[in-house]
Amino acid sequence: MLPALAFERPFPAGAKRGKMTPAMYPSIIMDGKTRRLSAGARIWNQNNTIDMPASLRGNNLVVNYTENAQGEIDRVWILSPEEARKPAPKPVNASQ
Repeated sequence: MLPALAFERPFPAGAKRGKMTPAMYPSIIMDGKTRRLSAGARIWNQNNTIDMPASLRGNNLVVNYTENAQGEIDRVWILSPEEARKPAPKPVNASQ
């Protein structure tokens, strides 16, 4: 059986790269600033399974993330060291 990390995870175009530190839910610290998780936020760990915000440990975790229309963080992918070495997804051009 192949491990879950045997494939490349598809991050959406326009996902941002940052350093996340867990905080009291629904808050997180992203790049040193307190941010809010959306009500339905999902956080995928390095094994590509979903983690609950209260179970997160560590600080300055390298992540890719997306925001909803209200500016809340709605999706987070905790990156493996190999994924963190790759460039962040390309930003979406609003004019296209």
